[in-house]
Amino acid sequence: MKSSILSTAIGGVLALSLFTMSAQAADDAKTEKCYGVAKAAKNDCAGAAHACAGQSKVDGSPKEFIAVPKGTCERLVGGSLKTK
Repeated sequence: MKSSILSTAIGGVLALSLFTMSAQAADDAKTEKCYGVAKAAKNDCAGAAHACAGQSKVDGSPKEFIAVPKGTCERLVGGSLKTK
């Protein structure tokens, strides 16, 4: 009984993560990386000093990015399409 519940829970988590990854891949054409606007611990991907999302240490680091809808990055204060 316990292993059946555990198997079901793990299967649900895997299915959800696969769905999320495919949804993100579909949105990639509609988004762009925006450097210099991420808040501390809110970056979207690995940076120069770490290997994971959510590990930035300071607000507005020019080496950290978040994904934003295309055409919005350069409208944001401090936003840049390239790392500095």
